[in-house]
Amino acid sequence: MIVRALNILLVDDSPSDRALVELALGQIKLLNHLQMAEDGEEALALLREPGNERPDLILLDLNMPGMDGREFLRVVKADDDLCTIPVVILTSSVADDDVAGSYRNHCAGYVRKPVDLDGLVRVVQGISDYWFAIVVPP
Repeated sequence: MIVRALNILLVDDSPSDRALVELALGQIKLLNHLQMAEDGEEALALLREPGNERPDLILLDLNMPGMDGREFLRVVKADDDLCTIPVVILTSSVADDDVAGSYRNHCAGYVRKPVDLDGLVRVVQGISDYWFAIVVPP
């Protein structure tokens, strides 16, 4: 069996949240290549840059300046080249409209960010188990 690093794109404007997700991925020992973007525009540029490897999964915050996660999700899911990439919303938003809107725009899952590292490690482990050990990705 060939094992390869999984490509994950994390889109979040918070440097501390990005650092915590990176730390959580390290703690669960998931072999990964993590790319990070601070907003939707930067993430789209990474996705559309020739030669960049396509991510296996996008972890997306909703509340960001510039192109926020809601608009990014709509653009990605309307793009024939990008629409099959699973996008998991990882956000602090508890708004019912955000949950419903994200699913209407074809997110693969909606997860609320825990407030502590232990909670985030559990969430990242669950996301990893589901997307990289249980389901067959597109």
